[in-house]
Amino acid sequence: MLDPEQWLPLLVVVFTIISIILLSLPSTFGADIRFKKDGNPVKIRVQVLVLGDIGRSPRIQYHALSIAKNGGLVDLIGYTNSEVHPRITSDSHITVHGLAPAPDFLWTNNKWLFSLLAPLKVVFQAASLYYTLGYRTPPAKWLLVQNPPTIPTLLVAQAICFIRNTRLVIDWHNFGYSILGLKLGSTNPLVRLSRLLERTFTAKATAHLAVSNAMVRVLKNSWGLTDPVLPLHDRPFPEFQPLDESQRTKFLARCPETAPFMHKIQSGDVNLLVSSTSWTPDEDFSLLLDALVSYSGLATKAQPRLPEILAIITGKGPQKESFLSRIGALTDAGKLSRVHLRTAWLSVGDYAKLLGSADLGVSLHTSSSGVDLPMKAVDMLGCGLPVVGWDRFEAWPELVREGVNGYGFHSSDGLCTALASLFGGEKQQLRRLRQGALLEGQRRWDDEWNAVAGKLLGLCT
Repeated sequence: MLDPEQWLPLLVVVFTIISIILLSLPSTFGADIRFKKDGNPVKIRVQVLVLGDIGRSPRIQYHALSIAKNGGLVDLIGYTNSEVHPRITSDSHITVHGLAPAPDFLWTNNKWLFSLLAPLKVVFQAASLYYTLGYRTPPAKWLLVQNPPTIPTLLVAQAICFIRNTRLVIDWHNFGYSILGLKLGSTNPLVRLSRLLERTFTAKATAHLAVSNAMVRVLKNSWGLTDPVLPLHDRPFPEFQPLDESQRTKFLARCPETAPFMHKIQSGDVNLLVSSTSWTPDEDFSLLLDALVSYSGLATKAQPRLPEILAIITGKGPQKESFLSRIGALTDAGKLSRVHLRTAWLSVGDYAKLLGSADLGVSLHTSSSGVDLPMKAVDMLGCGLPVVGWDRFEAWPELVREGVNGYGFHSSDGLCTALASLFGGEKQQLRRLRQGALLEGQRRWDDEWNAVAGKLLGLCT
C-alpha cells in the first residue's frame, strides 16, 4: 500500500489534468440570463451552420438574415469560397466565421479513393467545426444546422450543444445518406453507416425544420422523430421579383449572354430558357441536351415556325466541363442549329433579373430522397417565371401545380414536347402558366419564416 508521500503527487497530477480539461472546455450559455445590467433584454444569439459554401447556400443565408432582421445576433459558420449575400456583409448583427478547408489531397472524385480518404477528411472537418463552434464564437441559445451534410456536422453539433447548454435545431434539406448513395451506390457499407448515424445523431435535437410536408411525414413516421417537426417551405427572397417591360429591356441589353439576341427575344423570334444547376449527380443535364437536340430537329423540319431558343445555364460545379464538351460536339455536328446554349455565373441580383426576363424555367432536380424540393424552382416562381421540371418524386406537387404554374416531365421526349407546346402558336398556354407563377410567387420567405422558425426561436410572436 502506498503511503501519502507516494500517492499525493500522483493525485495532484490527476487533479491538475482534470482541471485543465474542465477549464479548457468551451464557455456555457447562461439560459437564465434574460436582461443586461442596464435592464434591457439580452438579444437572442443563434449559431447558423452549414458544412458547405455559405455563398452557394441561399436558404442558410436567408435564415441568418431573418434572424438578424428580427433582432437576433448571428454567428454564420461555413466555407467562404463564394461571395455571400451583400446584405449579410453589411448587417452588424451577423458575423461570418469561415471554416478552414480540408487539404487538397483529401478531395477526390474516385469512388475507391473516396472510401479511403473520407475518414481522414471527416476527422479534419470535425476538429475545425469543434474549434469554431466552441472557441471562435460566443455561447448561443440556439444552434441551427443544415442537414445534409450529416457527417461530422451533427456529431460535433450534439457535443457542442451538450457542453454549451445550447438548443439544437436541424434544418433538413434532404437526407445525407441518400446523397452519398448517388456517389457510392445505395448498398455501399458507408451509405448504410451514414443512414444509421443520421438517424442516431438527429434523434435528440430540440426541433426540426423540413423543406416539404412529405419530408415531415417521413421524419415522423419512418424515422420516429417527435414534435416539433415543422415544415418550412422555401419561398422567394425579396430580390426575386417580376420585371416590367422597361426593366426587362434594360437587363437584356446589358447582359452579355442576352444582348446579341435582345431584339429577337422581344419580338418572340427567340425564346429565353433558363436553368440553374450546381452540376452535381442529382441533376441529369443530358435530359436537357437531348430535349434541345430534338427541339432543334423539330424546328428545322416538322415545325419550322417554332422559334429559336436561347438557353442560359447558370451555376458552378464538378460536371460543368463535361457538359461544355458535349455542347461543343453537338454544335459542331449541326444538331443545335435552332438552339443557342450559354453558361453563366451571375450575382444574386443579376440572376434574379435573368429569371424575370426569361420565358420559361427548367428544373432538372431529380431528388435523391424523393421528398426535397429544388430552391431554383422557388426563385423562378418568385419572378413570375413558369417552370417545367422533373416530376418523378413525391414532393414535386407541393411546389408546381400541373397546368397552373408549370408542367412536369420524366424523359427528354417529354421535355421536348413541353417546349414545343409552350413555345409554339400563340403561346396562350405559356401566358396562362405565367399568371399562375405570378400568383404562387406572392408567397414570400418572410411570411413563411416568421410564422414557423421565428416563432420557434422566440424572435416572432
